[in-house]
Amino acid sequence: MTRAKCNKIQALPQQVMLIMNNLPSGYFRDLQIIKEVFLPAFEELKDCLQMATYIMDKIKINDRILDDDRYLYIFSVEEVNRLATEGMPFRDAYKKVGLDIEAGKFTHDKQVHHTHAGSIGNLCNDRISALMDEVVAGFNFEGMELAEKALLGR
Repeated sequence: MTRAKCNKIQALPQQVMLIMNNLPSGYFRDLQIIKEVFLPAFEELKDCLQMATYIMDKIKINDRILDDDRYLYIFSVEEVNRLATEGMPFRDAYKKVGLDIEAGKFTHDKQVHHTHAGSIGNLCNDRISALMDEVVAGFNFEGMELAEKALLGR
């Protein structure tokens, strides 16, 4: 449901554009139809956010999932990179790992040693949080809350 509702919301700009397409100058009655599509979208967006919040509270992370051998081949690129950094030409390392997988002899210690920004070993969550805080601070929520209180007489 969440996926479908979100896709429906993403289609709103296209719907509005098609309603307004070829609209003669000074003819605004067709714009009433936009309300029929646009206004209910806010309720659907609210539903999506509620569903996402509910689901996120229920998610359990399996931090041992990669211990399952079904996921062993995820580490094939790690092995190619390891062999290449140890001096084996990349093409040879790629071929060796592929042949090991094909023969059922591929093994890996399942340890990764990434250092580039955004990788498993260096997610940069602190920088992402700082950017998020900066973006949120750019919104004038206080002004909106004051306007809402004034509008509702609170």
